[in-house]
Amino acid sequence: MSIPILNYSLSTHNHRVNSFEYLPGEEQPKIYTTDSLPSSFEMDEIIWAAYRQIFSEHQILSSTRQPFLESQLRFNQIKVKDFIKGLLMSSQFRYLNYDMNNNYRFVEMCLQRVLGRDIYNEREKLAFSVILGSKGLECFINILLNSDEYIENFGDTIVPYQRRRIICQRSKGEIPFNLKTPRLDYNFLSKQSMPQLSWSGPVRRFRPQEQKPKAGDPALFFGMLNDISFV
Repeated sequence: MSIPILNYSLSTHNHRVNSFEYLPGEEQPKIYTTDSLPSSFEMDEIIWAAYRQIFSEHQILSSTRQPFLESQLRFNQIKVKDFIKGLLMSSQFRYLNYDMNNNYRFVEMCLQRVLGRDIYNEREKLAFSVILGSKGLECFINILLNSDEYIENFGDTIVPYQRRRIICQRSKGEIPFNLKTPRLDYNFLSKQSMPQLSWSGPVRRFRPQEQKPKAGDPALFFGMLNDISFV
């Protein structure tokens, strides 16, 4: 028996925020699209924008590149939406994001990067987590890409972008999702082959072997105490 999907309201504080066009003084998002037959240089920018949005700047490495997908997009064999799906379904994205986080955190990241907004509330996060856990990663990605929200805002030819406010002075407001430093819970350090060390013994101060104590160094005094036997 499949788990029923929870209903959640689409109410959020963000619904009171106007779009970029009505907020002068704020950074305006640049739209990357293939609608106007981009040149080779413009296609490079579109591909870079897609990597930057889906992987974030902190995860763009040579290992995350998808040359075959890039070639297909350049020769108009696939749409931007297909390229985005290819990045989301890649083994690199799965390892860096899905394998290293729980379902709740992964759902939050995908809504930010794919739909360009934060989660509405905890019930929306839970509802998508149920889909992810019961129907799998590919079904969850397809639901996001085929949603009315994605189609109305990005369609087949526009690279997703953050649709909410981007304050110019980042210290005083919200920064783009893809510029936020990703943080992992300590429970997932073992998945990255990073040992979790715990030390309950006394704190000791280590001195490099090649550095010898000089005259007047307290280390000499403590060394003398160790040599003295008290009766």
